Amino acid sequence: MENIQKKELIKLNDLSVGYSGKVLIGDIELSIAEGEIVTLIGPNGAGKSTILKTIARQLPPIKGAVYIDGRELSKLSYRELSETVSILLTERIDPELMTVRDVVESGRYPYTGHMGMLQKHDDEVVEEALALCRIEVLENRYFRELSDGQKQRVMLARTIAQEPKLMVLDEPTSYMDIRYKLELLSLLKKLRDLRKMTIILSLHEFELAKVISDRIICVKDRDIIKVGSPGEILNRKVLCELYDISEENLRILLHSMESVV
Repeated sequence: MENIQKKELIKLNDLSVGYSGKVLIGDIELSIAEGEIVTLIGPNGAGKSTILKTIARQLPPIKGAVYIDGRELSKLSYRELSETVSILLTERIDPELMTVRDVVESGRYPYTGHMGMLQKHDDEVVEEALALCRIEVLENRYFRELSDGQKQRVMLARTIAQEPKLMVLDEPTSYMDIRYKLELLSLLKKLRDLRKMTIILSLHEFELAKVISDRIICVKDRDIIKVGSPGEILNRKVLCELYDISEENLRILLHSMESVV
């Protein structure tokens, strides 16, 4: 079968990330194709969120640059950035007197012009996002009244309503039960396959990373130690090194997961 080269969407060029001028992870070189799902895994505090925030322009690079579609991220206007990248971080928001629909509709604001008025197409996009995240029945509820898991699904619907080329998701399965975690994986695959959306996310559950990822990035001790396919990454040797656990403890963990009926 002919090997079709996918279009490059994201380029991390000699990128160093961190806070207040202090490098946390340096010399990152990575290309990510259009329609690719890339997952960051590794221990807490390793730097996964810092990488994601820099890719989404929540943090400025300390050195190097992030390119999207050949354009340097820092050169995009706010509107261009909002139409290109959507982000779901672990920080909680607490909008007062906003319904679920209000929150999801806010994902359309980059497209509404100065008056902020939604048109018929915007309403259709919002309806689709509500349906994809299975939260239609919640649309008139106040966001503040929801459980953490419901809030997470609402924020995911907001990022989908933004219709970006790139979605950046930091621990998107947080607060979700297993049913919604599996539905999320199915939804992200659908967005990749039908819309050619590129998705970069972090996960703690490497068993979920195995199911969803085209490539996996291992982040440990504030360094990227390995990049590869799920088959190359998710083996005992790499996981033991990544999480500093013995093969025996990893075997027990994997066995306990396989034993769940």
